[in-house]
Amino acid sequence: MQQRKSTLGRPSGTDGSDYSYRMVVDSRYQLVAKGKKRLSLLFIFEALILSIGIVFAFLPGIQDNTPNTLAFSSVVVSFVFLIIANIGRKRSKSSLLRFYSIASVIALLLLAASLSKQHSLLKAIQDYNFGGTRKFDFPRFQTGLLVYILASSLFKIYTITTVVNLLFNMSPPKKAS
Repeated sequence: MQQRKSTLGRPSGTDGSDYSYRMVVDSRYQLVAKGKKRLSLLFIFEALILSIGIVFAFLPGIQDNTPNTLAFSSVVVSFVFLIIANIGRKRSKSSLLRFYSIASVIALLLLAASLSKQHSLLKAIQDYNFGGTRKFDFPRFQTGLLVYILASSLFKIYTITTVVNLLFNMSPPKKAS
């Protein structure tokens, strides 16, 4: 086998005329790479949002002075799902990413429901009059909790949309019959 030497010039067959026969990277592979990069950033932000959820889970509620174990376990399980999704992202395992999409939505719903119940957020929303007078003084804590639940829900929707787009690009194209 002959080695290339810079003194010999250009190797035979590479004069540029074979350009049309060269392989081109399919655009879906480029989209997968961009989606994986975006997902890595989203997972970091989701971990930060979940750490704020731990703070809300440990704050004592109105009914009880004990931490909300359902909310805390929901956040811990969400962290585990996040680790599983990150492994799926790194190794391009679509089954792990699908599992993350379904399971993390369930964990988020459990977290929102348990935090709402513990801190009587639903009662505060029902008693809040959006008109002129207020029947109930809407505390800043419950406003922060409501903003947290809405922000984490919207962020979760965006993350899952990104996961679904990544899964769509990771799957092989359908053959035309």
